[in-house]
Amino acid sequence: MRCPTCGTADTRVIDSRPADQGSSIRRRRECPNCGHRFTTYERAEAQILVRKRNGRLEPFQTGKIQLGMVAALTDRPVSDDAVAAAVDEIEAEVRLMGSPVSSTEIGRLVLDRLRTIDEVAYLRFASVHKDFQDATDFEREMAALEEQIKD
Repeated sequence: MRCPTCGTADTRVIDSRPADQGSSIRRRRECPNCGHRFTTYERAEAQILVRKRNGRLEPFQTGKIQLGMVAALTDRPVSDDAVAAAVDEIEAEVRLMGSPVSSTEIGRLVLDRLRTIDEVAYLRFASVHKDFQDATDFEREMAALEEQIKD
């Protein structure tokens, strides 16, 4: 653990005890370099597993969602803050679903966000996620998107 004052990489634990009714560990630390004392909390984070289309399970990675959205939004007028907010919302929804969650469901959540952010990015992402084969797939998806906009 790095010291927040001087940045020394190795600090010493001087006290540990359960906190938050046992759901976390409170550690009191001291920096041997500058003598600064500070408190850290360690919490177990439930690992969400993603079931891929081929049935394989792998750990959920927020970075993959962000990369997919950034790729779909290439050269589109969307701020980084809007992308970050959408990624955070998707991650929160995935965590509420519990483990395992299907990659198809995660893709649907991404599509829902992209639909509201940028229609072109939505179509780009849909073409990969829904495995478009030809122009009629794009036409069908555009018609469905226009129908949703009317409603």
